[in-house]
Order: sequence, then C-alpha cells, then structure tokens
Amino acid sequence: MQYELSIQVSPKVAANPELLKEIVASKNDLHIGEIQHIKILKRSIDARQKAIKVNIRLRVFVKEIYVEQPIELPEYPDVTHNQEIIIIGAGPAGLFAALRCIELGYKPIVLERGKDVRNRRRDLKAINQQHLVNEDSNYCFGEGGAGTYSDGKLYTRSKKRGDVQRILELLVGFGATDQILVEAHPHIGTNKLPGIIAAIRNKIIERGGAIHFDTRVVDITLKNSEISGVVLKDKSVINANKVILATGHSARDIFELLYHKKIAIEAKPFALGVRVEHSQQLIDQIQYKCEARGPYLPPSPYSIVKQIRGRGMYSFCMCPGGVIAACATSPGEVVTNGWSPSKRDQPTANSGIVVELRHQDFEAFSKYGPLAGMYFQKSVEQLAWNIAGQTQRVPAQRLEDMLQGRSSTTLPVTSYQPGLTAANMKQVLPNFIYKTLKEGFKAFDKSMKGYVTNEAVVHAPESRTSSPVRIPRDPITLEHIQIKGLYPCGEGAGYAGGIISAAIDGEKCAQACVKAIKSTVV
Repeated sequence: MQYELSIQVSPKVAANPELLKEIVASKNDLHIGEIQHIKILKRSIDARQKAIKVNIRLRVFVKEIYVEQPIELPEYPDVTHNQEIIIIGAGPAGLFAALRCIELGYKPIVLERGKDVRNRRRDLKAINQQHLVNEDSNYCFGEGGAGTYSDGKLYTRSKKRGDVQRILELLVGFGATDQILVEAHPHIGTNKLPGIIAAIRNKIIERGGAIHFDTRVVDITLKNSEISGVVLKDKSVINANKVILATGHSARDIFELLYHKKIAIEAKPFALGVRVEHSQQLIDQIQYKCEARGPYLPPSPYSIVKQIRGRGMYSFCMCPGGVIAACATSPGEVVTNGWSPSKRDQPTANSGIVVELRHQDFEAFSKYGPLAGMYFQKSVEQLAWNIAGQTQRVPAQRLEDMLQGRSSTTLPVTSYQPGLTAANMKQVLPNFIYKTLKEGFKAFDKSMKGYVTNEAVVHAPESRTSSPVRIPRDPITLEHIQIKGLYPCGEGAGYAGGIISAAIDGEKCAQACVKAIKSTVV
C-alpha cells in the first residue's frame, strides 16, 4: 500500500531519513518496520516564525517494496535526412526547441553566435582579468545562453505557460540532480549547468541535428513577406522558410536588424537598478532569526517587493552563497548579474534590486522608436563604464552611504572580480531610479531589519532583467504578425523570463512550426 501526506517537521528531522520515518509512523499509527520507503515529492522551508519548519509532501510505501523509477529521455528519432528547421540561438529556448523538433521528426539546425560552454570560459576570464569583452562570447552569448553562467535557477511563476514538470524531468534526464523535482525553488548551479548543456548538445548531434558555433546571423532574407533564409557574418546564406528566432534579451543587433528592415517590433517595459551584496551570514541571521543557521538549513535567499510612490521596486535573481558577475556584451559598457554554485557555499549573498520602468521613462530616446527602452538601457551602462574609468570595474557605494547621500571613502573587496570604483549612485543612475531606490531601501529595512548596513555594497547597474523589446507574434500560430515562417521565441522576443519559461516557449514554437509545415503538405 502507498499513500501521500503532507507534514511539517524541524530542519533536523527533514534532513534525517530515519527521524522522518519515526515521525511518519507515529503520526499515522504505523509500526516503523511496516514503512518500506518514504519518497519526498516536494519540500519547502517556512521561516516565518522563530521556530523554522520544513513543509514536506511525501509518498509512504507501507508493506510494499519501493522500486526506483528512473527518469528516461524520450525516444528521439534519427532526423539526419529529414526536413530542416533553422533555430537562431542556443540558449534554453533554442536548445529545447531543437530537442522538440527532433522528437517530432524534424532536423534542427542551430546557429549560435558564441562558443561552446567549455570555450566560453576563456572569454569570461578575459572579461574578469583583462577587462576585454568579446561581443559574441560572454556571460550572455554562447552555448546555453545567459543562464549557463548565471546561476541556473529553475523556479518560475509561469505555470500557465506550459508543462514545467516536463522541462524539469528532461533536465534530470540530461544529468541534473533529481532534487530539482523536489525543491520549491529548484536550482542547478553555475558549476553543474555546463555539463547538462553539453549533454543536450551531444544528443541533438547524435540524433542528426546540427549546432554551429561562432556563427552569427547578420540578416534575414524575405520573399513576399515570408522568410526565405538567413545571412551569416561570413556572407554565406542558408535557405529556409521556417526560422525560430531565440536570440536572448541582449541581442541588440537583432533588434536593430528587425527595426531597420521595418519588421514590426515593440518597446517593452523592463526593470533597472543595482546589485547589492551582503554577507551570507547576515542574510541568514535576518531570514532565519538566529545567530547561525546550523547544519540543517541552506543559505537563505530573500524575496521582497515594495511599492514606492506607485512604482514597483523588487529583488531580482537573488543569489544566496553566490557572486556578482561582469555581464557586458559589448565594449564600452558595464553590466552586472549574479550567480551561485550548486552548493551555494560562497560567503556572500547578492541580489538585483530593480525599479519598474514604464514607456514614458524612455521619452528622451523617442527618436529610436521601439528601440527607445534599449537605448535608455544602453545609456546607463555606458555612463557606468565611463564613471568606472572605462574598464569593467563597476561603480560601487556602501549601502548606508548611498542612503545618507555621502561618498564612500573606502570600499571592501566584493565578489565582483574586475574590481570596484567608488562612485555616488546619484551620478550613475537616472534621478527617478536613484530616488526610488533610496526610499525603497528604507522600506526594505523595515521588512528585513538589518538589511541597510554599511557592510553591504551597491554595484551599478543591474540592467538586463528582461528584454527591452517585444517581437509581436500571432497568439495562435506563434508566427510573427508580419513575416510568415518567422517564430519569435523566448526571453529575447519578450515571451519568457528565465530558463524554464524560455525552454517551454522553445518547445511551443517548435510545435507550432511543425504544425505549420504539416498543414502545407498536400
């Protein structure tokens, strides 16, 4: 016999299978020897009260042998000689679109401007140590996209967008720990994700698909408002009447291309602010309400949202036990992001703290039409680069100094490897963002007492929260509203916000593309 139940236990019990079995037996009037196995289905931490509890949903096997059912990948057919579908971009949207194409019997040809996960590391090292930015290979561009070296968070609120469980199980099939199926806020870790991405690539190639690295698309060819091919940087042309465009939120050249070809795009609001680093110990003390979290609790995250004079201000991509990364995609700009390794064992915690933007905030850049938000974003990043001495050093200020309006005479070493330049955030950020942040941080401190401290350091800017552009598509066919055969996809097109939702959208676009092909077959 087997049945499911939900219980709340201490962190110590949750971490000890034998103690957990004792609790389950006592609560359900069972002899402990009758319980053959307990399978944890979902787990979350409730830290709202001083006595921290762990919520667990589990399946109990009573007088029944438990047999582990391994997660298996779909039976991907060999598509070597099958009809081709072009996919631009090898981020989660592009890779999962490619896998779905193969599953449906079509051959994906993935064109990626950057390098594979292994060779990307050299370019990341060059950013951190030599302040050199490779426009095609960096934290945002390359195999796996921005998520590969940006934490690997898998939590999404996009439950209505598709089958989250399916994507998680595919990731497990490609090598992720099965704990991502259990945790309320699953996370792979930047150190683990590259191996999973490589396994996906190997499967695509093994089943007859193709992935071309160092292959930047610079133009698309059209015939009677229908896509007919793509032009590469080396001037070669690939003919295609079905193209999935999954280039990510930082592919500004693609947005420029569409705009200059008079292909419909729209300005999209996003958020912009700073990235704040605290000691992980302090965040643990605030969140867990104790001096030390002990051996049974993970490094604590935090999530906070405030309305400041009618404008949203919130934490974004919070990285417990993580570091701040240099994420510029072109020379002449400074961009920050954060990531955590799988164990989240770094001594610092960081989070983007960003302010909601609106279309009217981009009025000074209205001459750029639907690219106004993108040029607003770029102007902040370029100003930060100039203030930081035209290097990848980042403008920084102690948090309490920022709130008091005073310059920081000293700065501690933070996890941001290229280094810091002391600067007043008032000089770096647009005034309305600066004022919102100052007021908002005071509100944060009321919710998380001790958050505002001069040991915390503000790094600017955090600007790549989401795409500043939406590429409109038909809600049914998922084709571009103007160009037949073009499928805007994922985060860069404005239809996703993270690894899971991007992967789901990639699958949806692949399915829509295949459906369109089949509908034309007589």
